[in-house]
Amino acid sequence: MALPTLTPEQRADALAKAQAARKERSELLAKVKAGKVSIAQLLDRKDDVTKKTKVAQVIKALPGYGPAKAAAVMEEAGIDDNRRVGGLGDQQRRKLLDAVAG
Repeated sequence: MALPTLTPEQRADALAKAQAARKERSELLAKVKAGKVSIAQLLDRKDDVTKKTKVAQVIKALPGYGPAKAAAVMEEAGIDDNRRVGGLGDQQRRKLLDAVAG
């Protein structure tokens, strides 16, 4: 399927919107890294930025978690590598919280 042709103004608007979303996402992950937002608080949020953030990025932002430990937590919780926070089911959320807490 071909992508729609955008006018220069539409393209500029789309780029600005994407840049703003990336900035908000990085600020959210920085708060997680600093310990200002817990993973439980993050999972309770309902905003679009949180919903579209990958679970692996959130786990890697936790203090003491790197790529290997994050991958182990994801596997233990039964969460796919490409899953986003908004796509987690209740059972996956519980397993994730248990895996991070324990």
